[in-house]
Amino acid sequence: MADEERLQAHRFTLSADGGAVEGKVLALEPNKALSYTWEAYGLESVVTWTLTPTSTGTNVRVEQSGFRTDQEQFYEGARGGWQQFFAALEQLLARMD
Repeated sequence: MADEERLQAHRFTLSADGGAVEGKVLALEPNKALSYTWEAYGLESVVTWTLTPTSTGTNVRVEQSGFRTDQEQFYEGARGGWQQFFAALEQLLARMD
């Protein structure tokens, strides 16, 4: 089995104080894109990271899709969570300069 096939079949669990999230890698393009499932508390969504080189660095795009109309709480939680994540990432990267 090739490395990419192995990664695409990879299942994982992320745990923190708020509980656990189950996931499975759906697609991987090294240095370009990563897509995986995000399953917890009845939410079954897909998170896709896309990296695009620019003249000054790399643009990072993250999209989480699959929220049902009755899952406004999950949507708002994810929205706030991603904002916190990227704020922390920016602070980390600023310290590396």
